[in-house]
Amino acid sequence: MTGGGLLVAGTTSDAGKSVVTAGICRWLVRQGVKVAPFKAQNMSLNSFVTKEGAEIGRAQAMQAQACRIEPSALMNPVLLKPGGERSSQVVLLGRPVGEMSARGYHGGRQQRLLGTVVDCLAELRGTYDAVICEGAGSPAEINLRRTDIVNMGLARSARLPVLVVGDIDRGGVFASFFGTVALLSPEDQELVAGFLVNKFRGDVSLLEPGLDMLHGLTGRRTYGVLPFRHGLGIDEEDGLRVSLRGTVRESNVSPPVGEDVLRVAVCAIPLMSNFTDVDALAAEPGVVVRFVDRPEELADADLVVVPGTRGTVRALEWLRERGLADALARRAAEGRPVLGICGGFQILGEHIEDDVESRRGRVDGLGLLPVRVRFAPEKTLTRPAGEALGERVEGYEIHHGVATVTGGEPFLDGCRAGSVWGTHWHGSLESDGFRRAFLREVAAAAGRRFVPAPDTSFAALREEQLDRLGDLIEQHADTDALWRLVESGAPPGLPFVPPGAPA
Repeated sequence: MTGGGLLVAGTTSDAGKSVVTAGICRWLVRQGVKVAPFKAQNMSLNSFVTKEGAEIGRAQAMQAQACRIEPSALMNPVLLKPGGERSSQVVLLGRPVGEMSARGYHGGRQQRLLGTVVDCLAELRGTYDAVICEGAGSPAEINLRRTDIVNMGLARSARLPVLVVGDIDRGGVFASFFGTVALLSPEDQELVAGFLVNKFRGDVSLLEPGLDMLHGLTGRRTYGVLPFRHGLGIDEEDGLRVSLRGTVRESNVSPPVGEDVLRVAVCAIPLMSNFTDVDALAAEPGVVVRFVDRPEELADADLVVVPGTRGTVRALEWLRERGLADALARRAAEGRPVLGICGGFQILGEHIEDDVESRRGRVDGLGLLPVRVRFAPEKTLTRPAGEALGERVEGYEIHHGVATVTGGEPFLDGCRAGSVWGTHWHGSLESDGFRRAFLREVAAAAGRRFVPAPDTSFAALREEQLDRLGDLIEQHADTDALWRLVESGAPPGLPFVPPGAPA
């Protein structure tokens, strides 16, 4: 017997598809439903490694946690990892299969993957009572509809009802809802069941006349109005922002335990990947995390993090161009803490030999760690565990660079030289005991009277966030109607909204 399904689409990118999908998943699992997430094709630099050694988008790993199941490659069969403005690494069923331009991918390769995508979804639906699918961008991207495998292309192939999410905080949500439906073909429109308003502030009764008019114009109902809530943007997908300067990760509202706060500056390097690594720092009371792109913004930082990147050599050049490389060298000379993670670890080394990613050959690193890096064609995808600073640590590795450590003190798979640390391990700071020990070292080196909270559990905080998402759906959506969609599909006889898709 095939389980039910639903596709959560959006009027735009960042409309809230990922968190709504996670919220529906958490609500369903609390009702005793065996549920799994699915995203046919994900474009993201924030990824995760499953226990089987497959690379998938972090959003789908987060959604699997909402379902209280282990993530698998079936949940995100196609992952695109941008390497620039026009090309991406294509990861198929958890393994990289090559680099491809956007024109080459949308020109034929994408459509050929539809069979694989549909097979993965069918396998999940054969195992679970329900599969909640997430779309990408907008289903009304008419220039891409012919080769689409993640929005209406998937919905048509698997006969999935579609719920369209709109971010009312941006404005224009009624036009976006109407226009999304009106730009779809009659066959696609048959599957669009209705709408979900996200991030509403104020009195819902003021919105209801508009929702009634929208129903009259489209023949489709609104399944809920979710209020605006701070702190729900977990495991974001956007890794292509040129600069996140001034963006502060939302921190725990609890006051510091010690007398001082600890300031963390994260270098917003190009093609930044897995910047979710610093979420565990931001969850600590008294730790303030900020993304920066100017050397003067490192001056008052107690810890500087150089995060992962899909363009290590490019990021290295960017650091030099911005004057951040010199600022990092001054910090190291003064004994002030720096942490490099994955690509950031490679940047801090002596030199990089790259004939794979940038194909630039040998490039000098910043020379702050006794490490030499050679890029290998094969990607390392592992879930290591070990010990550091006297504490148990778990993480995951996603990299082509192979590091040879020639000195310093051992630190996870990397090393420490003075106040500079480097490792390939993503997610290590989510290990609570290790994170507290590391922050004590940082505070001592920075001369801060900062004390880590003794009881902060990152896993528990993540569970609380997922429960808050489930609460939003349970309290502010018509859950009975949502379940009918999952179980029975789109209502029959939904009207056509002209003009429809262009010929």
